[in-house]
Amino acid sequence: MRARSEALALLAGGGAADFAFRIAQVALPLVILRETGSIAATGLVGGAAGVPVLLSPWWARKARQWVDSGPRLAVVAAISAIALASVPAAAGLRLLTPELLVISGLLLGCGDALSNPGRSALLADTGDRWGVGKAVVLLTWQDGLRRIGMMLGPAVGALAVSADLTNGLLWIEAVTVFAAGLLACTVQAERAPAGTTTPSIRWSLTGRRDVLYGWIVRGSGCVTWFAFTLGLSVIGEERGRPGIYLAAGMTGYGVGSVIGTTIALAIVRRTKPVPLAATAWTCMGLCWIGMGVWSTPPAVAGFGALSGLTVVVGIAAISVIITRESAGAERRTLLSGQSVVVSASSSAGMLAGGPIIAVLGAEHTLVGAGVITSMVSLAVLLQCHTAKHVRARDHHAGRAA
Repeated sequence: MRARSEALALLAGGGAADFAFRIAQVALPLVILRETGSIAATGLVGGAAGVPVLLSPWWARKARQWVDSGPRLAVVAAISAIALASVPAAAGLRLLTPELLVISGLLLGCGDALSNPGRSALLADTGDRWGVGKAVVLLTWQDGLRRIGMMLGPAVGALAVSADLTNGLLWIEAVTVFAAGLLACTVQAERAPAGTTTPSIRWSLTGRRDVLYGWIVRGSGCVTWFAFTLGLSVIGEERGRPGIYLAAGMTGYGVGSVIGTTIALAIVRRTKPVPLAATAWTCMGLCWIGMGVWSTPPAVAGFGALSGLTVVVGIAAISVIITRESAGAERRTLLSGQSVVVSASSSAGMLAGGPIIAVLGAEHTLVGAGVITSMVSLAVLLQCHTAKHVRARDHHAGRAA
């Protein structure tokens, strides 16, 4: 029973924090754009946040193993809350500058590098104590709660922005992240046995080619994610409908993701995970292209729903690989590596996204991002198909010998 209550505490806290993030995601680019007057600055927080995450395989190797209990997760959440609160505080005082955005992003990145894999690893470990197969179920529903946030958060955010509560949404996110950390304090520690070595991400990938392939396709989608979020924000602002296009896309994405969550486990249990993941992100790339060509709120919502449905299935496929092939410190390291891939690639895209959109335009950027995502995913799918034939050939050659 304790494992179940701890799992619910982690899911509730993570879900609430992500819901607040989805609401604030509508407001943050607008606050930055209005305060600085620069489209290129809209991705500074997300871009800077990727630097600590990108470097975390070196500086956070031992630190990520430290986040092995609810109270320690709460400490990291407090750091993230401070980073989040600095932006609306500066905006309220008319002191928001690119330099402050970078500092806020760097501090937030340090928190994300530890809290994201820490919460997922604690959730998976709690699932192991709860019962066989519960780890992947909990990770899938953790992702499902994120999708519900995607479905409801942008609409709430758009309504709040239209009511001139833009800056207040950023305060709400900071408070919610801190509260989520406090809620996790009930979760017991998962201490590694004394003398256990701390595995590196590279070492943990040894012999796990499927995990690497999964990270490649997911990483490509994260790099181009800026075209969806920043691109739709800019389209709405340029067309005199701020927040509407992003709200339509994210709401559609959330609806599709929730539907995908209900069927994901049934699909991944019957399908090879890597081809499934590659197919999922290929579809997402095609949806980006569709949004760039047909940039209307109904079309954006429809393509968002389709991409959300397929991507959540792809994420579940990668989670199955990790939870089946690892446990303990090694699983924590792999989840950290996945967090590095997701956060660093997303932040790299956000950092470059503002200038790219400023030069190419939001619609053309969406099309280009979709082409790149689909090409990378199709290349991985082709590699899997080629490797399968090579293994089959070698097997037949061995039998003939």
